[in-house]
Amino acid sequence: MNILTVSTQSFSDQKPGTSGLRKAVSVFQQLHYLENFIQSIFDTQDGYEGKTLVLGGDGRYYNRQAIQTILKMAAANGVGQVLVGCKGILSTPAASCMIRENQAFGGIILSASHNPGGPKGDFGVKFNISNGGPAPADVTEAIFARSQTIDTYKQLEAADVNLDSPGSFKLGSMTVEVIDSVKPYMKLMESLFDFDQIHQLLTSGTFRMCIDSMHAVTGPYARAMFEQRLGAPAGTVIAGEPLEDFGGGHPDPNLVYAHELVEILFGDNAPDLGAASDGDGDRNMILGNHFFVNPSDSLAIITANAHLVPGYKQGLAGVARSMPTSQAADRVAKHLGIGCYETPTGWKFFGNLLDAGKVTLCGEESFGTGSNHIREKDGLWAVLFWLNIIAARSESIEQIATSHWQTYGRNYYSRRDYEAVESDRAHELMDRLRSAFPEMPGKKLGSYEVEYSDDFSYTDPVDGSVAESQGVRIGFTDGSRIVFRLSGTGTKGATLRVYLESYEPDGAKQNLDPQIALADLIQIADEVAQIKTFTGRDKPTVIT
Repeated sequence: MNILTVSTQSFSDQKPGTSGLRKAVSVFQQLHYLENFIQSIFDTQDGYEGKTLVLGGDGRYYNRQAIQTILKMAAANGVGQVLVGCKGILSTPAASCMIRENQAFGGIILSASHNPGGPKGDFGVKFNISNGGPAPADVTEAIFARSQTIDTYKQLEAADVNLDSPGSFKLGSMTVEVIDSVKPYMKLMESLFDFDQIHQLLTSGTFRMCIDSMHAVTGPYARAMFEQRLGAPAGTVIAGEPLEDFGGGHPDPNLVYAHELVEILFGDNAPDLGAASDGDGDRNMILGNHFFVNPSDSLAIITANAHLVPGYKQGLAGVARSMPTSQAADRVAKHLGIGCYETPTGWKFFGNLLDAGKVTLCGEESFGTGSNHIREKDGLWAVLFWLNIIAARSESIEQIATSHWQTYGRNYYSRRDYEAVESDRAHELMDRLRSAFPEMPGKKLGSYEVEYSDDFSYTDPVDGSVAESQGVRIGFTDGSRIVFRLSGTGTKGATLRVYLESYEPDGAKQNLDPQIALADLIQIADEVAQIKTFTGRDKPTVIT
């Protein structure tokens, strides 16, 4: 077997976003495109020779081909061992678990998360560092810089590795271990949750649940966890077979794209709990019987009830949330007397706080929740957390949520997404909002008075790094707020996200539909940003 040095030319568009490099499959299929980016990762890492790399993806189209290419490049670049998921399947939470457990120098995760798959869909590559979390900005910037000057890459001339069953192989001097990634992840979950208590709940005959894996990566994990280990009936997991095109669906766990699950939980004879995960398994949506749990509320409720879960009984160091996430968790943190941190969107910003021991739990409004057990958000972990709380409290999801609001007040909250907006128009909208900052404070907008307007900036309390322009905020004197952001996770145009929040302490006024409770703020947001004018849309693509 020979190591080839292949001449190449750089691509100008290989700048990683919030969650790695995401492009259409056809872009990654260009000659040298994937290889250039992978070589740029190796070229910017120090001291990895002879060490372990974790590799796998969410099973989307081009996953297997990319893995074979990366294995041969890893061997040519001196990696000592690669741990790769059987059949190429490896959820993002399981990858983080494996990196940490095996003291790997990093991991390459092949996923475009909640973006559609298939030959005409999207593909993605993300590099995670040795703590198991997404590469921070200085690492991704170095990778991008190298991708702009690269002129050769290394690749071993060798046959493909059999990924279909666990086994050990040699590629040159490098060892390839094809492993069942469910086992280490299951072991970690068993160390955190009361599996006996959850097993009793799921076999009681009085509690039913439905897990929608959306034909994405969590199918094998969910079936092993809930149906085999915890005793839920066969068929509890639906859409459990990972497919290259996610069965033609959109693997985003929200009320629009997880419509099959929503119809089950809001239909006749509904189960007690419904949950969905996204393409790579790091997000979650929690539903009760005819009841939707807002992800911001989910973080707050998990924080308030963590003492009921064995792995968190010792207490919480603190909680962190992304800036657009509602302030519900802040109220719990204040009650518990623990730290609370507001970060930019992007899980990498939680990594420093977790590593420094400043927080135990963290979450984002974009259906992501996690803790210090790994350095990624974790969809099935969140489901287990809710099951443990339900089992300990012997209450329904709706009872737990409404009781929480009675104690802490309710943060009415909604996110409205306008997807695939023409990029120039979306940026023009944001620039116009920023230009209006000086005249906003003190201004009356409907019945609300503006207290502040700014573009969120974050100074990391651990390393002092600064992240600027992280979202336009308009805050009102009563604590309500509107936030505007352009998302970095799509591959077509721009996604404008509008977040609305209003606090209601009165228990008698906490049972409104959020869209009704926030109607005035929705109208203000539309008028201030001139959303229809700039997007050409009469309504959002997705409302959560």
